[in-house]
Amino acid sequence: MSYPGYPPTGYPPFPGYPPAGQESSFPTAGQYPYPSGFPPMGGGAYPPAPSSGYPGAGGYPTPGGYPAPGGYSGTLNPGAAPAYPGGQGFGAPPSGAGFSGYPQPPAQSYGGGPAQVPVPGGFPGGQMPSQYPGGQAPYPSQINTESFSSYPAFSPVSLDYISDPAAMTQGTQGTIRPASNFDAMRDAEILRKAMKGFGTDEQAIVDVVSSRSNDQRQQIKAAFKTMYGKGAGTQERVLIEILCTRTNQEIRDIVRCYQSEFGRDLEKDIRSDTSGHFERLLVSMCQGNRDENQSINHQMAQDDAQRLYQAGEGRLGTDESCFNMILATRSFPQLRATMEAYSRMANRDLLSSVSREFSGYVESGLKAILQCALSRPAFFADRLYYSMKGAGTDDSTLVRIVVTRSEIDLVQIKQMFSQMYQKTLSTMIAGDTSGDYRKLLLAIVGQ
Repeated sequence: MSYPGYPPTGYPPFPGYPPAGQESSFPTAGQYPYPSGFPPMGGGAYPPAPSSGYPGAGGYPTPGGYPAPGGYSGTLNPGAAPAYPGGQGFGAPPSGAGFSGYPQPPAQSYGGGPAQVPVPGGFPGGQMPSQYPGGQAPYPSQINTESFSSYPAFSPVSLDYISDPAAMTQGTQGTIRPASNFDAMRDAEILRKAMKGFGTDEQAIVDVVSSRSNDQRQQIKAAFKTMYGKGAGTQERVLIEILCTRTNQEIRDIVRCYQSEFGRDLEKDIRSDTSGHFERLLVSMCQGNRDENQSINHQMAQDDAQRLYQAGEGRLGTDESCFNMILATRSFPQLRATMEAYSRMANRDLLSSVSREFSGYVESGLKAILQCALSRPAFFADRLYYSMKGAGTDDSTLVRIVVTRSEIDLVQIKQMFSQMYQKTLSTMIAGDTSGDYRKLLLAIVGQ
């Protein structure tokens, strides 16, 4: 291949080359040899170096090709271009255009190095791992971070779920992010003006409420009450949904906020409003002491499966305390392993055994725990579906789940909803609600 513009004998003289005092260490100007692996000499070489950003002659890589994916070193050869700001190395993704201001590198792969150089800043913290299994690391655009194909269609008796990715349980997959430059008093004033006098500025309300995090909305609520002297305004199924699905820290925060908001002790109120085994289950839940170790003890899973069988299917009557103890204390991954062991031993899944041994709210509570152990997003997708299915809408459930999960795992809930019911969550909301209520819900859920 010929590259007009350069003589076949090497690079032309370059100002500042060689460095003063180092003449004996560098080849004579005009006689710099081509590195091995570059286009063969004879008939032409490289075109004139573009002025928009490629390094000069002194900045070309040393013989052997481009550097490893870790990036260029901090030390530059004489005459080299300065490092690309914000990260190590420079270049373009394998199939996309380069950064603005940088020309597209030639398609030819020069000997010794990889065909592409990683885009700087494309990994968390701007630092790229030094090694990847199988060779060169993928680009972020090649990684599908929101696809969880390992989750099958939900069945309340299925044991085929795998453990949730960490992103599914803690705030990286929500649809709402905290607003920058947040001012609770300013937002409270906006809402007051939107609701004052004749008519209501619904769009102003939607814009504020749908773009603030839950913590920010609580600050707006407190500011509104302080500024205008007005505030914004227990069902068993609500207690189940909240206490049987939350993390330990979330439950402790709920207990503390309940005391702060109402001046009452949540556990005492539960004891006074519920009874029997359901009361004992909720009291266990509101302690927030579930084991959250993500490792699995398979021997414990086998032992617990045997104990649960002997406490239910294997005897006349039911030992409810055994079910309460195991389901209230074991981690969700451990419970998942116990369910698998139980299915192998009893030839029946644990969810169906709970249905046979219990009834009423305690049955619903125990099953909620097991369903969350299988897949928390699937549990909430199921609740959302039935809040809108049939005549009428369970608005309190719909609003509560959309709002409380919007900063945690609403992205995964939407994905599971589509897999389970062959329609999107936003489509069902749009068909079951109307007006500004629909507009606000869709703004939070996203398309």
